[in-house]
Amino acid sequence: MEENLKRLNKFIGETGYCSRREADKLIEEGRVTINGIVPEMGTKVSPDDEVRIDGKLIVEKHDKPVYLAFNKPAGIECTTNLEVRNNIVDYINYPKRIFPIGRLDKASEGLIFMTNDGDIVNKILRARNNHEKEYTVTVNKPITDRFIERMGNGVPILDTVTKKCKVEQISKYIFKIILTQGLNRQIRRMAEYLGYEVTALKRIRIINISLDVPVGRYRDLTDAEIKELNELIEPSSKTEEASLPKIETPRRKTEFIKRDDPRFKKKGDY
Repeated sequence: MEENLKRLNKFIGETGYCSRREADKLIEEGRVTINGIVPEMGTKVSPDDEVRIDGKLIVEKHDKPVYLAFNKPAGIECTTNLEVRNNIVDYINYPKRIFPIGRLDKASEGLIFMTNDGDIVNKILRARNNHEKEYTVTVNKPITDRFIERMGNGVPILDTVTKKCKVEQISKYIFKIILTQGLNRQIRRMAEYLGYEVTALKRIRIINISLDVPVGRYRDLTDAEIKELNELIEPSSKTEEASLPKIETPRRKTEFIKRDDPRFKKKGDY
């Protein structure tokens, strides 16, 4: 029946094999088969279908999803590619297959979520969801009021201007910043544009979860934290269509009628 069908990328994501985004890549590369046939993007599967990735059978899991808060050390790569040296999956060595939600630069440390729940990955990663991420940043020279002001009002990087954000000076060389964007190496690029070099960067909060474990350690999110997190991201859409810009309906073109046109109405005709 139709209600038992799932999009292939969603099915793969829910097994914990990888995120939906990664599943899309696997499908595009022709590494996924359904009942021995390479499917098209957007194909749906039923519980009776046999899904394989690189020939390996993928089974839908019904275990309780894993949600970890991990304090990533500097030097660890946020990738599930096990061929990459110092990858985050090998470092944690968790007994189940998990993957990071988003990224944290190799040179940076701090909070990152690890999970096998493909749905929550997509909801958090939607750029339009404006989820807060908080960082403490150390720079190479004394911070000025002008620097704080310009960082907060937006900086031109990567062919755009960063969104306004909250920035607060903590000490002579350290400031705190709260972002709702996730541009590549955003804080480092912003500081560099203003003539500063970031010497240390730590993420201390994602949405409602604050960093509270030592570097290199992780903990399970509590049921209360997961409940609150899901409530906060609930307005976020997990559909692919929701990530597309809204299309405005074209306005009806106004037709001007000349006075000698028989359709022209004179005063008194109304």
